[in-house]
Amino acid sequence: MSGATTVLDSEHAKDRAATLRNRARLGANKNLLFWYRELYRDQFKDFANPAALSILEIGSGTSPLKQFLPNVITSDVLDLDYLDVVFDCHEIDKVDAIKDESLDVITLTNVLHHLKSPIAFLNRAASKLKSGGKVIATEPFFSVLSTIMFKYLHHEPVDLRVSQPELGEVQGPLASANIALPWLIFFRKREWLQPLNDKFDRTTFSTRPFSALSYMATGGISHRLPVPRFLYHMLFPIDLAFSRRFPGFCASFFTVTLTRR
Repeated sequence: MSGATTVLDSEHAKDRAATLRNRARLGANKNLLFWYRELYRDQFKDFANPAALSILEIGSGTSPLKQFLPNVITSDVLDLDYLDVVFDCHEIDKVDAIKDESLDVITLTNVLHHLKSPIAFLNRAASKLKSGGKVIATEPFFSVLSTIMFKYLHHEPVDLRVSQPELGEVQGPLASANIALPWLIFFRKREWLQPLNDKFDRTTFSTRPFSALSYMATGGISHRLPVPRFLYHMLFPIDLAFSRRFPGFCASFFTVTLTRR
């Protein structure tokens, strides 16, 4: 047991260091920050005043969301001194620092595909939402174009043949992943959503594509491509429009919204 704990602590230490590096890289990449700003605007576009909401973000280690919405409660499983709350989101229902039925929104960006059991997390997270509260999550979308990029040009694992909505092996928070899992859950294996029926209103369930090549054109977190900011800002709306007009061909991300009963 102590050996397993040592390995897990080592993985957390590596993930903590990687998170700090990635946070610095993201902050220095102005085009990538613009991409995130537009994503957050899209995530919260149906709210008249997002700044007045009670919002919990899961997986805030690298996220810049608080730069744009200072009222957000940030959280992560990694112990980072700039976070508001530190906990394992798989046990969110046991977190006393967040009162039951107190939140308007729980938001996650590129986090679900790192979770051991996304469905179990969503069920437990429902206890912290007010009636009518929402989970808003953005994850990779597998179109003709993005499938090639995610499978052959991206470092995180892709497994489109999983038989259940869980990760088979869990190492550290960043090392464990299947970036195809959320797409499979919400687009290809909707029977996996059945356990959520008691907590979430499936009639208000919604998904929408977000962007095609504009994330890749920033270089992402690992690289920074020399695309002039004025050109990037000009081309972004075109990229977004293409992703929504031809999602099966070129969309790279999607946002799903679930509403608490």
